Amino acid sequence: MKQSLQLRLGQNLTMTPQLQQAIRMLQLSTLELQIEVQQALESNLMLEETEEPEEESEARDAEREEADAARESDEKTDDIRLDEDAGMPDELPVDSAWEDVYETLSTTPASSGDDDDRPVDYGDTRSESLREHLLWQMQMTPMSEVDQTIAEAIIDAVSDDGLLTLPLEEIHEGLVRQDAEIEFDEVEAVLHRVQNFDPPGVAGRDLRETLLLQARQLETRNPRLKMAIRLLEDFFELLAKRDYNQLKRRLKVDEEELLAVIRVIQSLNPRPGSTIGAANSEYVIPDVIVRKLKGHWRVELNPETAPRLRVNAQYAALIKKMENRSDSTTLKNHLQEARWFIKSLQSRNETLLRVATAIVKHQQEFLERGEVGMKAMVLHDIAEELALHESTISRVTTRKYMHTPRGIFELKYFFSSHVGTADGGEASSTAIRALIKQLVADENAAKPLSDSKITTLLGEKGIKVARRTVAKYREAMAIPPSNERKRLA
Repeated sequence: MKQSLQLRLGQNLTMTPQLQQAIRMLQLSTLELQIEVQQALESNLMLEETEEPEEESEARDAEREEADAARESDEKTDDIRLDEDAGMPDELPVDSAWEDVYETLSTTPASSGDDDDRPVDYGDTRSESLREHLLWQMQMTPMSEVDQTIAEAIIDAVSDDGLLTLPLEEIHEGLVRQDAEIEFDEVEAVLHRVQNFDPPGVAGRDLRETLLLQARQLETRNPRLKMAIRLLEDFFELLAKRDYNQLKRRLKVDEEELLAVIRVIQSLNPRPGSTIGAANSEYVIPDVIVRKLKGHWRVELNPETAPRLRVNAQYAALIKKMENRSDSTTLKNHLQEARWFIKSLQSRNETLLRVATAIVKHQQEFLERGEVGMKAMVLHDIAEELALHESTISRVTTRKYMHTPRGIFELKYFFSSHVGTADGGEASSTAIRALIKQLVADENAAKPLSDSKITTLLGEKGIKVARRTVAKYREAMAIPPSNERKRLA
C-alpha cells in the first residue's frame, strides 16, 4: 500500500478555556458560585472583592494613583529635611499608608478575648433525631438488660415518621438469633412500654394504632374523645371508606355529632415522629428580584448574590516594576486569569438578567393573577427571542430563583407544556392545574367532583383536555379521587 500525504478542509469547534469557564459558571447555583468566587479570591492575588460599583471603584483607583504620586514627592522632600536634622531616625514609619494598603479589610472591632464577646455560630446547629430521643427515654426508664436489648431493636425499626416499619414477629426472630430465651410476649410487652414514650403515638404498627395511642393519652373525660376511641377501635374500616351513614347508625349519633368526632380524629397526628428531629430550615436566596414600579414590572439582580470583584490595582502596577522575569510572568498570568474570571462572571450576570427579563415579559399575567394566568412557554420561545441556544437557557434557568410578589420560584417553574383551547389558543399546564385545584376547593364536600365532571367544567371554560389528563394532573397535586374526598359538610 502506497503512503501519501493529503490536505483536507473541515470545520471544527474548539472550546477555549475561557469559554469553558464561562459555560461552567453559567450553570452554577448561587451557593456554588459563592464557593467558586471564594476559591478564586484565595488562589489569585490579583482578585479582590469590593462592595463599590465598578465606576466608583475606577474613580477610587485613579485617586489612589494621584495620592501615590503625591506621597513619592513628599518622601523626596522629607529626605532633604532629614539631612538637615541629625536627630531624626534613618527610616520613616509607614503608619500613614496603612489605611491605603489595607482598606479592604473588615472594620469589625477586635474581640477583647472574652468568650461572651465572640460571635455565636449557628451554622452547625442540628436537632436531635427521633432515634436519639427514644434511646434517651429508654435509658431513663428502669429496664433489665434484656428489655433494653429488645427496646433498641424496636427503636431501630421505627421510621422517621414514628411508625414501626417491621412486623413484631420479624423483630422477635432477629432477637432470638442473639438470645434464644427471648419470648414473643416479652417483645410485645416492651413494645407497649416504647409506645408510651414521647411523642404520643410513636411505634404504632399502623395508622389505626398510631391514632389510638394518641387518643388514649389524651383526656378521656371528653365524651367526643371517648367516641373517637370507640370509632377507631371498632369502625375504622367504615371511616376509611367514608361510609358516614353506617357510622351514624352504629354510633347512634346525628350528622353534627359525627362531624365533631371526626374533627377530633383529624386533630391527631398520623406521623408523630415528624415533630422530633425536624431538619433545619434551608432558605432559598433568589438570584433576581421582580417588583412593580409605576405600573411596570422591573427585574434586577439580587445584590446579595452578585459578588463584585475587581483587579487589585497595586499588584497590577507591580508588574512594570518587577525586575525578576519569572515573578513578572507569574503576576501577568494571575492578571490575565483574573480578567477572564471577572468577564465570565459579568457574562453570567448579564445572561441571567436577560433571561429573567424575557420570562417576566411573557408571564406578566401570572404576576398579576397568579397560577391561573400562567401562559404556555417552552425553552425554545426564550431562546429564539434572545438569539441564544436552548442549552444556554436550560443552564441559566436551572437552580436559579426569582423573587416575586407571589413568592420565590425557580426559573424552570415558568416553563410548561400547553393544551389547545376551543378558540385555537394554548393553555399552560400550570394554569390547568390551578383551575383543577380551584374547582376542587369550591366543590360540594358531600358531592365531590369526579374527573369526568372536572373535564366537562374545563371544557365550558374553553379548555380541551382528556379525563386521563385531568386524573394525571390531580394525582401530581396529591389530590385524592372523588370517593376519598367525600366528607360531611
